[in-house]
Amino acid sequence: MKGIILAGGAGTRLYPVTLAVSKQLLPVYDKPMIYYPLTTLMLAGIRQILVITTPADRPRFEALLKSAILQQAAQPRPGAIVFGYQVRSPEAYGVVEFDASGKVVSIEEKPRQARSHWAVTGLYFYDAAVVEIAAALKPSARGELEITDINNVYRERGLLTVERLGRGYAWFDTGTHESLLEAAEFVRTIEMRQDLKIACVEEVAYHMGFIDRERLLTLARLLGSGDYARYLERLPEHDR
Repeated sequence: MKGIILAGGAGTRLYPVTLAVSKQLLPVYDKPMIYYPLTTLMLAGIRQILVITTPADRPRFEALLKSAILQQAAQPRPGAIVFGYQVRSPEAYGVVEFDASGKVVSIEEKPRQARSHWAVTGLYFYDAAVVEIAAALKPSARGELEITDINNVYRERGLLTVERLGRGYAWFDTGTHESLLEAAEFVRTIEMRQDLKIACVEEVAYHMGFIDRERLLTLARLLGSGDYARYLERLPEHDR
């Protein structure tokens, strides 16, 4: 299984902040935004991850991430898995409609009148057929290639699963200044309360067995003497 993080968008809703830097490099409390999708993929056991970005931002991502995590995991079962999250204002997202039995009836991108409050998050698992499906896409009425159209092809083929994220999960869009701040405040509250970091790449790599403790401590030293580095240094040896 391979992972892809899309980090090439202009982030126009965050102007002027994103005029000179990628949205995915903006901080969400104490970490760059890209750490959150990156650790989500790592926790799913994915070690071969491609970051798609612009030529201008590529050196910045290379400087941040430094080295790739290379090792291929097992192939998933045929089909697609996406994740739904209940939101107050679904019209800003791709919206999933379910029938009485819980079967997916439709997925509509940014509808004027949403048929449910279930938004599709930005985490997708696809089999190899996604390459052929994506190659055949045509621009939507908005003039864009829509990932919702990919999901609908899988739905029409009877190969789409939508996992609903209930209570205990938190998903933030971070596409506006308000939602970016909201996400940062949420992360800060959890981390200050529990003294555990969310989306700490080095900790996740250590926990998943991607790196050993010696490498963990080396990475901590490279990060200087701040709170983030001290957190890595005090991770217990048995926390694996």
